[in-house]
Amino acid sequence: MRTVIVVAGGNLFAIAAQYLQDATQWIRIAQANQISDPVLRGVTTLVIPERNPSAGGGIAG
Repeated sequence: MRTVIVVAGGNLFAIAAQYLQDATQWIRIAQANQISDPVLRGVTTLVIPERNPSAGGGIAG
């Protein structure tokens, strides 16, 4: 099931920790939304990928 959220500011680390239970998976949210900066400004609608405990985090390339 696809989750869509709307946030006002914040960062992908906190969102990944809340929704994916792993802050290092912020990159998965970034990739799903075609963004590279983990710091969000303004109101942003984000697609949250399904939780995958075996997926690793990393840095955007």
